[in-house]
Amino acid sequence: MTHTLETLTHALLDAARKAGADTADALAVEGTSVSIDVRGGVLEQAERAEGTEIGLRVMIGQRQACVSASDTRPETMAEMAVRAVAMAREAPEDATIGLADPAQLACDPDIAALELADPTAEPDPAALQEDARRAEAAALAIAGVSQVQSASAGYGRRRLHLAATNGFSGGYARTDRAVSCVAITGTGTGMERDWCAETRTFQADLPSPEEIGRLAAERATARAGARRPKTGAYPVLFDERIASSLIGHLLSAINGTAIVRGASWARDLMGQAVLPETLSLIEDPHRARIAGSRPFDGEGLATARRAIVENGILTGWILDLATARKLGLHSTANAARGTSAPPSPSAGNVTLTPGDKTRAELIAEMGTGLLVTSMIGSTINPTTGDYSRGAAGFWVENGEIRYPVNECTIAGHLPEMLRRIVPANDARAHLSRRVPSLLVEGLTLAGE
Repeated sequence: MTHTLETLTHALLDAARKAGADTADALAVEGTSVSIDVRGGVLEQAERAEGTEIGLRVMIGQRQACVSASDTRPETMAEMAVRAVAMAREAPEDATIGLADPAQLACDPDIAALELADPTAEPDPAALQEDARRAEAAALAIAGVSQVQSASAGYGRRRLHLAATNGFSGGYARTDRAVSCVAITGTGTGMERDWCAETRTFQADLPSPEEIGRLAAERATARAGARRPKTGAYPVLFDERIASSLIGHLLSAINGTAIVRGASWARDLMGQAVLPETLSLIEDPHRARIAGSRPFDGEGLATARRAIVENGILTGWILDLATARKLGLHSTANAARGTSAPPSPSAGNVTLTPGDKTRAELIAEMGTGLLVTSMIGSTINPTTGDYSRGAAGFWVENGEIRYPVNECTIAGHLPEMLRRIVPANDARAHLSRRVPSLLVEGLTLAGE
């Protein structure tokens, strides 16, 4: 017998009620993914995965438990419900758990307007292999490339449906199409590598494999002969490819889970400046064809555009129902969840106010300093905001790029760094986190 995801979730809810649950919600996810790797112009690896997963959360009073499975037979779902109820009865009480009030639920969201799923047919594996081969060939055609570490192409399609005993029932599909390439220049201890990877919701929006391979190669060859930079305090320009990590640290610091625990350097900053007064950070879950868009969150609440930071001032946390209740606030519809765990808060699409200058103009203005194009490792204290990361990129003198650098460390204090960022205007529109290159003055570099 064939089950739709919707019928599976409602069957799980029925089983939960029969097993003795007071309330429950259920999630069913069906996915397909294909990945093709090419090396030396021939197929190196091909993977395909298909499956359906189901998850059930039950509540008895103020106790809850979650179970999941990849078996959708009725007897399995019945056993899941029985076990979940038994687990919930033994779980500790939590006054903040519970489903959304029916008045909070998303009503008839315009899912089609978000264009989350490409109606084009799944690509043939041979087409994916050809894309990977073309990317590799384009990279190898650039002078200075000694080898291509990997060239890959992939496709994914995922459908989900969420239902709950409070009356919510909704679902949607997502697709993604990707091509990536990693190129290497030099040999032995003189090797340097760089990459280019592009992913789009719609296959027609993906750049050509040749462009992706060429960019990977040009980035790699530009790093040939890298050396350690000078030690001292200098301005640092975070390239657009990695600048979103700074905003990611801010989003982690204002996540409801961290705030509830008191384990965040931003815990006392509500209503205070966390960015320059000319900048805002806008969350917009309704951008069409963007990976982080969603019509409703993991608890069925309607998503909406909002300013997380407005004119530099922090206006709100990132909350699901439970963390909001713990703080005496309302959910910001940021609940995310999988089949095996309860919801937790997570940010979606965000856009940082762009600047009015290009990256090249910021390089010209920074005088002597570091342009960072890649980062490794991470030593970030979430409670104090102390920041230290390994970096590589290019040394800048008199406003011009002079030579590539590696094996250096950047250190600073995140709250102070964020309050003095200067954005460029080079953010890429298709990304979920739309953040341009960011210039930060006065960071400490540890090099030679």
